[in-house]
Amino acid sequence: MLLQLNFESEIPIYAQINHQIIEGIAKGHLVPGQRLPSVRQMAEDLGINLHTVNKAYNILKNEKLISIHRQKGVYVSDVTKEPISQEYENELVESVKPMVFKAYCKGMTQEDFKRILNDIFSELK
Repeated sequence: MLLQLNFESEIPIYAQINHQIIEGIAKGHLVPGQRLPSVRQMAEDLGINLHTVNKAYNILKNEKLISIHRQKGVYVSDVTKEPISQEYENELVESVKPMVFKAYCKGMTQEDFKRILNDIFSELK
Protein backbone atom coordinates (compact mmCIF):
# COMPACT_ATOMS: atom_id res chain seq x y z
CA MET A 1 0.00 0.00 0.00
CA LEU A 2 1.51 3.28 -1.10
CA LEU A 3 0.47 6.45 0.67
CA GLN A 4 1.42 9.92 -0.49
CA LEU A 5 2.27 12.15 2.44
CA ASN A 6 2.72 15.87 2.15
CA PHE A 7 5.05 16.94 4.94
CA GLU A 8 4.45 20.62 4.06
CA SER A 9 0.66 20.35 4.46
CA GLU A 10 -1.22 21.86 7.38
CA ILE A 11 -3.10 18.54 7.62
CA PRO A 12 -1.40 16.41 10.27
CA ILE A 13 0.38 13.28 9.01
CA TYR A 14 -1.89 10.95 11.02
CA ALA A 15 -4.93 12.59 9.40
CA GLN A 16 -3.40 12.19 5.92
CA ILE A 17 -2.89 8.48 6.61
CA ASN A 18 -6.41 8.20 7.97
CA HIS A 19 -7.96 9.98 4.97
CA GLN A 20 -6.03 7.96 2.40
CA ILE A 21 -6.94 4.63 3.98
CA ILE A 22 -10.61 5.65 4.12
CA GLU A 23 -10.42 6.72 0.46
CA GLY A 24 -8.81 3.38 -0.43
CA ILE A 25 -11.62 1.51 1.29
CA ALA A 26 -14.33 3.68 -0.29
CA LYS A 27 -12.89 3.28 -3.79
CA GLY A 28 -12.40 -0.48 -3.39
CA HIS A 29 -8.61 -0.37 -3.52
CA LEU A 30 -8.63 -1.81 0.00
CA VAL A 31 -11.15 -4.61 0.48
CA PRO A 32 -12.62 -6.25 3.58
CA GLY A 33 -10.19 -8.77 5.03
CA GLN A 34 -7.18 -7.22 3.30
CA ARG A 35 -4.16 -6.99 5.52
CA LEU A 36 -2.53 -3.62 6.11
CA PRO A 37 1.08 -3.10 7.19
CA SER A 38 1.78 -3.24 10.90
CA VAL A 39 2.21 0.06 12.71
CA ARG A 40 5.96 -0.48 12.80
CA GLN A 41 6.18 -1.48 9.12
CA MET A 42 4.07 1.46 7.91
CA ALA A 43 6.11 3.90 10.01
CA GLU A 44 9.32 2.47 8.58
CA ASP A 45 7.99 2.54 5.00
CA LEU A 46 6.88 6.16 5.34
CA GLY A 47 9.87 7.30 7.38
CA ILE A 48 7.73 8.62 10.23
CA ASN A 49 7.28 8.02 13.95
CA LEU A 50 5.33 4.85 14.77
CA HIS A 51 3.13 6.81 17.21
CA THR A 52 1.81 8.79 14.23
CA VAL A 53 0.73 5.60 12.45
CA ASN A 54 -0.62 4.22 15.72
CA LYS A 55 -2.81 7.30 16.14
CA ALA A 56 -4.20 6.97 12.60
CA TYR A 57 -4.85 3.24 13.06
CA ASN A 58 -6.58 3.77 16.41
CA ILE A 59 -8.92 6.34 14.90
CA LEU A 60 -9.74 3.93 12.06
CA LYS A 61 -10.25 1.14 14.59
CA ASN A 62 -12.61 3.29 16.66
CA GLU A 63 -14.55 4.07 13.48
CA LYS A 64 -14.71 0.29 12.86
CA LEU A 65 -12.98 0.67 9.48
CA ILE A 66 -10.09 -1.59 10.44
CA SER A 67 -9.53 -4.39 12.94
CA ILE A 68 -6.33 -4.71 14.90
CA HIS A 69 -5.39 -8.10 16.32
CA ARG A 70 -2.19 -8.40 18.33
CA GLN A 71 -1.16 -11.68 16.71
CA LYS A 72 -2.99 -11.57 13.37
CA GLY A 73 -2.23 -8.00 12.37
CA VAL A 74 -4.25 -5.14 10.90
CA TYR A 75 -7.14 -5.82 8.52
CA VAL A 76 -9.75 -3.82 6.64
CA SER A 77 -13.18 -4.35 8.22
CA ASP A 78 -16.37 -5.08 6.33
CA VAL A 79 -18.08 -1.75 6.90
CA THR A 80 -20.98 -2.46 4.54
CA LYS A 81 -22.53 -4.84 7.07
CA GLU A 82 -23.43 -2.13 9.52
CA PRO A 83 -26.43 0.17 9.08
CA ILE A 84 -25.87 3.90 9.40
CA SER A 85 -26.58 4.87 13.00
CA GLN A 86 -28.26 8.07 14.08
CA GLU A 87 -25.11 8.82 16.07
CA TYR A 88 -22.97 8.62 12.91
CA GLU A 89 -25.43 10.76 10.99
CA ASN A 90 -25.29 13.38 13.77
CA GLU A 91 -21.46 13.30 13.72
CA LEU A 92 -21.51 13.72 9.96
CA VAL A 93 -23.79 16.74 10.16
CA GLU A 94 -21.57 18.33 12.81
CA SER A 95 -18.41 17.79 10.76
CA VAL A 96 -19.95 19.02 7.49
CA LYS A 97 -21.63 22.12 8.94
CA PRO A 98 -18.43 24.18 9.28
CA MET A 99 -17.47 23.36 5.67
CA VAL A 100 -20.91 24.42 4.40
CA PHE A 101 -20.85 27.62 6.46
CA LYS A 102 -17.34 28.50 5.28
CA ALA A 103 -18.25 27.79 1.64
CA TYR A 104 -21.33 30.00 2.00
CA CYS A 105 -19.27 32.82 3.53
CA LYS A 106 -16.89 32.60 0.57
CA GLY A 107 -19.79 32.95 -1.87
CA MET A 108 -20.40 29.34 -2.86
CA THR A 109 -23.95 28.46 -3.82
CA GLN A 110 -25.84 25.39 -2.70
CA GLU A 111 -25.74 24.14 -6.29
CA ASP A 112 -21.94 24.51 -6.41
CA PHE A 113 -21.59 22.62 -3.13
CA LYS A 114 -23.89 19.85 -4.36
CA ARG A 115 -21.89 19.63 -7.60
CA ILE A 116 -18.69 19.13 -5.61
CA LEU A 117 -20.32 16.42 -3.52
CA ASN A 118 -21.66 14.73 -6.64
CA ASP A 119 -18.20 14.85 -8.22
CA ILE A 120 -16.70 13.21 -5.15
CA PHE A 121 -19.39 10.51 -5.06
CA SER A 122 -18.88 9.86 -8.78
CA GLU A 123 -15.28 8.83 -8.00
CA LEU A 124 -16.74 5.86 -6.10
CA LYS A 125 -18.59 4.33 -9.03
